[in-house]
Amino acid sequence: MTFDREKILEYCNRISKNTLMDTLNIEYIDAGEGFLVAKMPVNATVHQPMGLLHGGASVALAESVGSAASFLFINPELSEVRGIEISANHLKAKRNGVVTATARIIHQGSSIHLWEIRITDENENLISLCKLTNMVLPKRKKQEA
Repeated sequence: MTFDREKILEYCNRISKNTLMDTLNIEYIDAGEGFLVAKMPVNATVHQPMGLLHGGASVALAESVGSAASFLFINPELSEVRGIEISANHLKAKRNGVVTATARIIHQGSSIHLWEIRITDENENLISLCKLTNMVLPKRKKQEA
């Protein structure tokens, strides 16, 4: 399989339209063998009441980039991905600017993918460290509403 960075980024950004990723202004910005990177602005949209980056927004960023990254290893015509567990350690506060999440594969099994997602700021300070487990399932037919 040939790796087409631009095609992957275009796909990830296109399928994010009208989703939570779009609401949080998450943008996929880099991809390579075994990793995917996305960024998210930190502003009032993702703040908690004390004016800091909300931990839930960080977790949403981590799960978004880690789940999208699993698509690098599957055939989306035959399989689909479901996040089954995520954990996050929030290590540093952030009030404004941009955070960047880098998902790197730790384990790539046929049915389980384990990702480490490091969320950093513009100065490479570690904001959150997350771990995401995804399950790879056979694709199901969409049910009509």
